[in-house]
Amino acid sequence: MVAPGAVLGGLVGCQGHLSALAPAAAPAQAVSGLWWAMLAGSGVLFALVLALFVWAARPSERPRSAHGRRWIFWGAVVLPALVLPPLVAWGLWVGEQRATPRADALVVRVTARQWHWEFAYPQLQPGRAHRVLHLPAGRPVRLEITSADVIHSFWVPRLAGKLDALPGHVNVMHLDRLPAGRFSGQCAEFCGTDHTTMRFDTVVHAPAAFEAALAAEVAP
Repeated sequence: MVAPGAVLGGLVGCQGHLSALAPAAAPAQAVSGLWWAMLAGSGVLFALVLALFVWAARPSERPRSAHGRRWIFWGAVVLPALVLPPLVAWGLWVGEQRATPRADALVVRVTARQWHWEFAYPQLQPGRAHRVLHLPAGRPVRLEITSADVIHSFWVPRLAGKLDALPGHVNVMHLDRLPAGRFSGQCAEFCGTDHTTMRFDTVVHAPAAFEAALAAEVAP
């Protein structure tokens, strides 16, 4: 009873505005699907290990050395060889989805600073928005992510996976078919004493309202 209760308690803790298990866009759905697959697989392996433990603890007068070596071979060599390559391939595919360029994408330059985020729109407006990332629904977006000081990590759990913001380097994330709504974001890399204040909102607007909302937010 303890293990199921712990699992259920952990899943309840995964709910909320920063939950990666409540995806609202395709990249986040891919990450969530991979997470659930790994959880199911680890549950099966946990049950198998418990079953083997019970089997090994049973009373028996027969020597077990040969059987033990066989189980070690299957459990430590064959099983990982069958399970790990598909998981690695799936993870690479998930990462590739957000790295694939889209035609006519809106470019947003994302800069992390201690202790806030800045968002610039070179195709549309001079200046920068602070702490609020405005995006249009249904249009491809190219996020060019960097840092002005230390390593940060850009993360909007319900829209996509994490991507590091590195000083002197630009990482690129591509998003597409975003739904309208407000989504919370957070720096996912400990970056100093005020790390917890590095939150931001991502507001995805209907196309007709996007540029007006951006003009009201961006400061020169």
